[in-house]
Amino acid sequence: MTLFSSLRSRIFLAIALLTVLSIGAAIYLVSARVTRELEASLLREIHSTAMVVEQLRSTRADTYATLARLIADAPKLKAAVDTGDPPTVQDNANDYQAQLRSNLLLVTSRTGQVLATVGASPRAAQVVATQPALRDATAGRESVSLLPQPDGIMHLVTVPIAVGVSQPDILGTLSLGFLLDDTFAAQLKDVSGDDIAFGMDGQVLASTLPRTERDQLSAALRRSGVHDATIGGEEFAVLPIHLAPPGARADEGGPVALVLRSRTEQRRFLQAIHTELLVTAFVAVLLAILLSFTVARTITRPLAAITAIMRDVAATGDLTRKIVFRQRWDDEDARLLATTFNSLTDSVARAQREVAQRERLSSLGRLSTVIAHEIRNPLMIIKAALHTLRMPTVGPDTIREVAADIDGEVARLNRIVNEVLDFARPIPFELAEADLNTICRESALAAAAGPGARIDVRLAPGLPAVVTDGERLRLALVNLMVNARHASDGRETPVVVTTERRDQTLAIVIADQGSGIDRADLSRVFDPYFTTKRGGTGLGLPIAKNIVEGLGGTLGVTSEPARGTEILIEFPLGISQNQSVA
Repeated sequence: MTLFSSLRSRIFLAIALLTVLSIGAAIYLVSARVTRELEASLLREIHSTAMVVEQLRSTRADTYATLARLIADAPKLKAAVDTGDPPTVQDNANDYQAQLRSNLLLVTSRTGQVLATVGASPRAAQVVATQPALRDATAGRESVSLLPQPDGIMHLVTVPIAVGVSQPDILGTLSLGFLLDDTFAAQLKDVSGDDIAFGMDGQVLASTLPRTERDQLSAALRRSGVHDATIGGEEFAVLPIHLAPPGARADEGGPVALVLRSRTEQRRFLQAIHTELLVTAFVAVLLAILLSFTVARTITRPLAAITAIMRDVAATGDLTRKIVFRQRWDDEDARLLATTFNSLTDSVARAQREVAQRERLSSLGRLSTVIAHEIRNPLMIIKAALHTLRMPTVGPDTIREVAADIDGEVARLNRIVNEVLDFARPIPFELAEADLNTICRESALAAAAGPGARIDVRLAPGLPAVVTDGERLRLALVNLMVNARHASDGRETPVVVTTERRDQTLAIVIADQGSGIDRADLSRVFDPYFTTKRGGTGLGLPIAKNIVEGLGGTLGVTSEPARGTEILIEFPLGISQNQSVA
């Protein structure tokens, strides 16, 4: 074997040294420099956003403080508070709230009695009424509080309501608050472009991120400085801003705003740089190939020919295509690849033929056994009936009975043939909006014909319409209900059919209290031709399952021996009208 007798040797000796040195050095140096610059830029931008967020919040806080002082100084409100009559104070508070549209307006007496509350739940107002801020206000001091709420943080400004200047008489207190909630966070995001969150006591209370991701974000509340956090599979840079009121200590569990900047753009820019580096590397590789043109040509021609044929075989599945070996292919690896591929296609084609033949024989055997068994009994009954009709002493009543028997067995044969055909051919669906309760009610009426256990229908009111094929779904439900009646035959307990709305689905439950299904047979109930019922084809449940799944739903069976069987059918809410049909 010579030095250039293999593909691997030629590629290594021609381009390995050039590509390793150029690509490795370029990627390392440029990537490291760009990463440092991007990180520094991100830190500058997120700190700038934090300043904007704090400025906007402080502006709103100052505005509410000014409004609180103006309202507290209004003679009308002072007169109302001086009466100590809650309805009078409430009327005044309603008037101010209609103009302000704050999240909370609370008025108390000098003793702390709540005289009026507007814009928050009674629970929130009660909590606010017990805060130290009200004690400060009754002493003539303004205060600011930040209180956790179920949907955010309440920023509360509390001022005294007093008469007189030199020696003011404190009549009560006025608290005016606004929520740092999802809406406020969204407004800040519109201004800054970054995601915003508010939290307190180790929990995120409001955010521009989805609610499902807030638990992951809560870990960032206990941090200081800029940190990374992975939320919802996406990486964010997180900068906490402590929101402690003036004079308060910014402790670990206090109110905090979080500025979150996605690193997606950073990653995209780095990816673009890497792509450019790869392009540069490709050019270097191309130059190396051009310098080794003779070797490259020797490598490329047989490899391209082999690849083209392999791609064609992969696309068409035609395993009869072969790589025709040409004598000018003096490459040892190309020669071995062509020979190996031809042998592989021959082996795969032979295996496919053997598997297909076995599957055809197996399926044909199962189908033949089922059809022969199921058809033999009706034919014997029909034959016996015809023999009876040939008897010279047969009377009109006997003729009618025998004709009815023949008619029933013909119907049975027709059912067997239809089940086999329904299972073997694709099911065409005609989709339209339909009422699930109506379909269940009609199916129960059809299934209840003839002797057997009764069917109790318990339908949930107000179910939304579903997009389905009502006729096919009725066929499946009738078959399932008839099976349930047969399982309950001889028992007084009815078959119960219920409909209900679950989290994201509409459910149909068919339950009986019959003999149940053995645990060993439960996993096989959806297998074609499997049945424990005498006279059955074993296709009823597979057909029902095919119909339900073809309509976008699911069908499951649970059962316990001697306790009954439950069939659960579920369709997702808002199923598309573009549901695929087959």
